[in-house]
Amino acid sequence: MPASELLVCNLGVVEYREALALQERLRATRQADEHADVLLLLEHHPVYTRGRRSASGELPMGESWYLSQGIDVVETDRGGRVTYHGPGQLVGYPIVRVDDVVEYVRTMERALVAALAEEGLDAHARADEGPDYTGVWVEDRKIASIGVHVARGVSTHGFAVNVENDLQPFEWIVPCGLEGVRMTSVSKELHAPAPGILPRFRETTTAAFATTFGRAPRAVSPEELGIAPLPSR
Repeated sequence: MPASELLVCNLGVVEYREALALQERLRATRQADEHADVLLLLEHHPVYTRGRRSASGELPMGESWYLSQGIDVVETDRGGRVTYHGPGQLVGYPIVRVDDVVEYVRTMERALVAALAEEGLDAHARADEGPDYTGVWVEDRKIASIGVHVARGVSTHGFAVNVENDLQPFEWIVPCGLEGVRMTSVSKELHAPAPGILPRFRETTTAAFATTFGRAPRAVSPEELGIAPLPSR
C-alpha cells in the first residue's frame, strides 16, 4: 500500500502569534479532511513560550526585562514548560492526525535522532527520566525540544531543533523546567561557526520525519494550503 502523503511547507521566518493562528486554521481544515497531514517548517523571531506545565520562576528576570531585550513572551496551550525560539532554529509544526499522543511524541523523538545522525551527531531521547526530559539530547546537552497539543484528533505545535541559533537566551531562563540544563546546537556540536547549516538540515529533517512516520513527503506552497498571504516577515 502506498504511504500516505505529508504536505511539507517551508514558511521562512514567521512571528510566533501569527504562526499560532496559521496552525489553528490548518487544524480546522485537517479536522474537516480538506487536505492531508501537513508539516510546517519555519523560524521565529526571538520569543519565549510557556507551556501548560510551566511554573513560576522559569522566567527569573521578569517579563519586562525580556521584552527590553527584544524577546517576546507568549503563553501557549502546548505541553511542556518554558523554552526559547529564535532565528537559526528549525521549528516544525506537524498538523497531523494523532491516535496515541505518547507514541506520537516518541516517534517524533526518533525522527529527530535520525536527522541528527545524518549530520554525524549521536543523539538520543531521555523519556524514561520523566516528562521534563522529553526531547532530544547529545550526551547531557539538550539539542531539541518537543511540545504538542492535540484537539479532536489533530495536533498542533511540535518540535524545535537548535541548529545555528544564539544559545545565550536559554541562559536567562530555566529551560524546560530543568535547573542547570545545558543547551547545545548542531553548529556547536559540529564546531562549525560559519552559518549555512539550516537549509541542509531542514531537508534532512523533512526526510527523516517522513520516513519515521511512514509518509510520502510533497513540498507545497502556502497558497496550496490556503494560508497565503503570509504575515510580514
